[in-house]
Amino acid sequence: MSMQTAIDLANPRYYNNRELSWLNFNKRVLEESSDLNNPLLERMKFLAIFSSNLDEFFMVRVAGLKDQVKAGFNKPENKAGLTPKQQLNRISIKAHELVDTQNRVLREEILPALEEEGFSLKKPADLDHEQQQFLLDYFDNEVFPVLTPMAIDAYRPFPMLLNKSLNLVVMLENDEPEAERDRVAIVQVPGVLDRTIEVPSEEGGTFVLLEDVLEYFIDRIFQGYVVKNVNTFRITRNADMEIHEEGARDLLLEIEKELKKRKWGAAVRLEIKSQDLDQDVLDYLLEELEIHFKDVYEIDGPIDLTFLFPFTKKLSTLREGLTYETFIPQLPLDLSSREDIFEKALQQDVLFYHPYESFEPVVDFISQAADDPLVLAIKMTLYRVSGDSPIIESLKRAAEKGKQVTVLVELKARFDEENNVQWAKELEKAGCHVIYGMHNLKTHSKITLVVRKRAGQIERFVHLGTGNYNDATAKLYTDHGLITSKKEFGVDATNFFNYLSGYMDKPKYNHLVVAPFDIQDAFIKLIDQEIDIHKKYGNGRIIAKMNSLTDKRLIMKLYEASNAGVQIDCIIRGICCMRPGIPGVSENIRVISIVGRFLEHSRIYYFHHNGERHIYLSSADMMTRNMIKRVEILFPILDASLKNRLTDFLSLQLSDNAKARYQDNEGNYHYVAHEKEDVYIDSQLQCLQTVYQIQEDEE
Repeated sequence: MSMQTAIDLANPRYYNNRELSWLNFNKRVLEESSDLNNPLLERMKFLAIFSSNLDEFFMVRVAGLKDQVKAGFNKPENKAGLTPKQQLNRISIKAHELVDTQNRVLREEILPALEEEGFSLKKPADLDHEQQQFLLDYFDNEVFPVLTPMAIDAYRPFPMLLNKSLNLVVMLENDEPEAERDRVAIVQVPGVLDRTIEVPSEEGGTFVLLEDVLEYFIDRIFQGYVVKNVNTFRITRNADMEIHEEGARDLLLEIEKELKKRKWGAAVRLEIKSQDLDQDVLDYLLEELEIHFKDVYEIDGPIDLTFLFPFTKKLSTLREGLTYETFIPQLPLDLSSREDIFEKALQQDVLFYHPYESFEPVVDFISQAADDPLVLAIKMTLYRVSGDSPIIESLKRAAEKGKQVTVLVELKARFDEENNVQWAKELEKAGCHVIYGMHNLKTHSKITLVVRKRAGQIERFVHLGTGNYNDATAKLYTDHGLITSKKEFGVDATNFFNYLSGYMDKPKYNHLVVAPFDIQDAFIKLIDQEIDIHKKYGNGRIIAKMNSLTDKRLIMKLYEASNAGVQIDCIIRGICCMRPGIPGVSENIRVISIVGRFLEHSRIYYFHHNGERHIYLSSADMMTRNMIKRVEILFPILDASLKNRLTDFLSLQLSDNAKARYQDNEGNYHYVAHEKEDVYIDSQLQCLQTVYQIQEDEE
């Protein structure tokens, strides 16, 4: 490539750091809490999502960087060129800014707006006598019996506090003059009780927080002592599991052992209320928890805003019109005549677009297969499923009816390990053949194979998807899926499952492209082909929609395509290590991120190829971990009408000027600008309206 001699495409200045890019994504989530186009309670929910996201970030990503520093690892990462210490310093600055913004939004925007709607979050001291008496009765009868105050002295050391638990640190002095120094105690805020307590009021809608009630009545817990100071705090621990597969004879037992450790990992963050914060108290906690002052987050308001998840649900039952309008996912376009899904798949490929189109036909696909006496076998991969999964029940039922049921349950799915261990045990008890994954790889692919024998002929039906077999998240995440009966897909699926469950060389596939490595190589080949076609016809175009882009090899190849003149549009919800718009590097690349009501989760890869339109769906992002550390599937869309629908969808997302932000060449994001006379395009809202319109036309 001629440009590489002039410009070093590996220069760290051309890349965004992965962790800082993620914080930019969470900033976009936070911005939704200030967007007046969102209903009030939905804005509150975005504050909770921001908090939940940040918890996981600290437990895994920050914890991992801290482990590197402790191990003396001081080499810069291979893209943006920052050492672990440099990353931690920049993360600290950015995260503190975002947390301060979050608390300001709650204090100055959300709570005043709630009061306008008749809801208030008050301190016990601000209530009248009757309300305080109500709280006292509640404290004595409901709270006090479940409290366990923990004194700290020579015989009772500082307790091992549970990850993400809310606690009070209490400084006490004894009335006895011979007491040498202040006493310290810890009181854990009971997680089994609601954090928001409604108190009687004439107008209704008055609430207090459980930790504020504890603090207000703290004297009743430590009778005989004078409470000098009380502060609410919360710690976040390292929760990144280390699975030693080499030495694990039983991966199930190894995972269960590591899950127990997760609750007690090293502390990586301390959140503490800034109001009336005593420096001696803070110093004491820093010493006991072995936390650096840079990891302290002083909060001017409630700590851990994930309590807003149940709080918004509670408020929504009291007042209508403060949440998104409810919608019922519609029957998929390809099943609009309510045909049997197996019969339909024998005629044509069936495309799904969740959550606008219902996930129920996918659930029914597996349920029907379980009950169909002609079905011989069901094979599928499970990464994350819902807590009460109808798919699990169908698989168990199929096995009990004597069908061959093979299920790969990925035990290493982060933060779903415990659920998946339980599901694996249940499936095994029902008679399913359960595989726990592959050695040193996570199986992240989404595939189901149903084998049926009818009139002496074997029929194979394959479902492939971009998202999990999770009926709960299928209502919140945007994903695509495909059911096909094409013979080549059936053969590929058979070979794929045999490869996972047995001993065999990596198969040669007709249509499927399977990671590790092969998907990355396929993308490189497709981009090279687009470059060659552009040189010949001048119409090179790539559109890539995914959750995150981090793989340096693919980014450099996209830079190369940009320099060749190929027009590249990327729709990337989360992390993006690629920087668009750099002269001579990425000037033909545009990156947008859409954050809205639904979590954009589908992966779609479009290569124009002079009008041939090679379109693929995948479980994989263009991330190094997806390319080389996971079992993933990339699969083509072959039907021209389905290609048209996906092309139209990508065009709609690229025209979004309501929820889309574009990335500049410094890695910062800005709302897509639009003039007053421009048509307001919210791609998610338009998808909702389109699906309903199609349904009305059918009826």
